[in-house]
Amino acid sequence: MKQKEKSVSPMSNQARSTWSRQQLTMACLNLLKKKPLEEITVSELCDLAGTGRVTFYRNYRDMTDIIRQYLFELNKEWTDRMKIDGSLPLDQLVGMIMKHFEDHRDFYELLNSRHLVYLMKDVIMNAAHLKLDGNIIEAYSSAYIIYLLYGWIEVWFERGMKDSSQELMALLKGVGNQQSSR
Repeated sequence: MKQKEKSVSPMSNQARSTWSRQQLTMACLNLLKKKPLEEITVSELCDLAGTGRVTFYRNYRDMTDIIRQYLFELNKEWTDRMKIDGSLPLDQLVGMIMKHFEDHRDFYELLNSRHLVYLMKDVIMNAAHLKLDGNIIEAYSSAYIIYLLYGWIEVWFERGMKDSSQELMALLKGVGNQQSSR
């Protein structure tokens, strides 16, 4: 008796899932260039991505989750380094992060224009390991670094990223030009 050959998908489940997430992310970023995130529907996103609504909900809670996951992936290099080397001087850490933002300027300008910069706080909090249950010094030191980085990023984006990462590093070192326009 001849056995039936099994139909084998050219992609594994993991590969198919990865492909679907990539398609949904790219579609979301393309739509975000045209309109605010709140105005993007799951249906139009899935149509553009070539996926179904079930695929969307299997991978994401909502539209913001797509951007949040993309941010974690995009920032993985410096966040991993921050987790590994907790003794990295603050000025070098900020320089590394700002260089990353300069390298991905178009995306971060889009993020800023759509008022989604607040999502960066989650990335920084995850990388810095906010230690609320640790001792008082760990808790407040972690919070200081997290909110310092987030604040600098937010202001830098609002200023149009016109200051270079070298200028920001110099400011942290106390070498920057301290002139104020009053």
